[in-house]
Amino acid sequence: MALEDAKSEIDTAFTRKGLRGYAFENAFGGATSFLRRTYTKDLTGVDLAVTGVPFDQAVTHRTGARFGPRAIREASALQPYDPPYGWPTNPLEDMAVIDYGDLAFDYARVADFPDALTAHIATILAAGAGTVTLGGDHFITLPILRAYAARFGPLGMIHFDAHSDLWPDDDMTRIDHGTFLYKAVKLGLIDPKRSVQIGIRTTTEDYLGVHVIDAREVHEKGVAATVARARDIVSDKPTYVTFDIDCLDPSAAPGTGTPVWGGLHSWQAAACLRDLAGINMVGGDVVEVSPPYDTTGATAIAGAHVAYELVCLYHWTRQRT
Repeated sequence: MALEDAKSEIDTAFTRKGLRGYAFENAFGGATSFLRRTYTKDLTGVDLAVTGVPFDQAVTHRTGARFGPRAIREASALQPYDPPYGWPTNPLEDMAVIDYGDLAFDYARVADFPDALTAHIATILAAGAGTVTLGGDHFITLPILRAYAARFGPLGMIHFDAHSDLWPDDDMTRIDHGTFLYKAVKLGLIDPKRSVQIGIRTTTEDYLGVHVIDAREVHEKGVAATVARARDIVSDKPTYVTFDIDCLDPSAAPGTGTPVWGGLHSWQAAACLRDLAGINMVGGDVVEVSPPYDTTGATAIAGAHVAYELVCLYHWTRQRT
């Protein structure tokens, strides 16, 4: 979309003609849709729907991730002017990407939330689109995986995190962000042999067969070795990418509920995501951005960059198929 067209349309989140093209509006004004994408519930012809899940009632410590989707969208207003750096691809030109808005749910009926989220994602998938979800705490990935596994079967997973989220919890009705992956494995939603965690730096007794590349290994062996191993693990089968922002060191992303020192630097995360191009990514999310704990906005900026990289990864997959 040319600058003169943007001037005449005014706020392309509502008035864009068609669903493709970059935006050239002031970053400090207008609606806070993700990357200035059109806000719409119409999934006709849509390749990818970005959606928010403002839920943080599963956290073990500090709340605030319910404000993550809004903050990530606001931070993304800095990005939608040019093709993404380091990618030989133009996802906003080549794909129909929309902002599907946030999941609507009754915060006082927490037990109803998982099914509501699964149905929300299933609606998008049934229309033939993929999803990139803005969280919210990490529990949200479990209901999302239910929808994806129903469509694709057991998935491979690339999981960026400081924590394994594999703590034992056989009560499948409990809503806890520290056990989402344990339940996903036990429920057969992901295949642990095709799943890998990157950036781990907390203790877990049993990884249930999930591969682990901890933060120290990333630092010592480097991005190239990390990505090569991850690609080999997930193979070319359908893979979901989930990125907990606390995978990053607190110096880069302090605004999260359970920060842990020794994490990935932002350049390492960026390089990992870009070098994963070519995996069969069917969907992804970025979670645990908690704006109240970061007055600088740096964590939300990181979250917006991660989400854009996920859009690029998804686009790369679409080009291959």
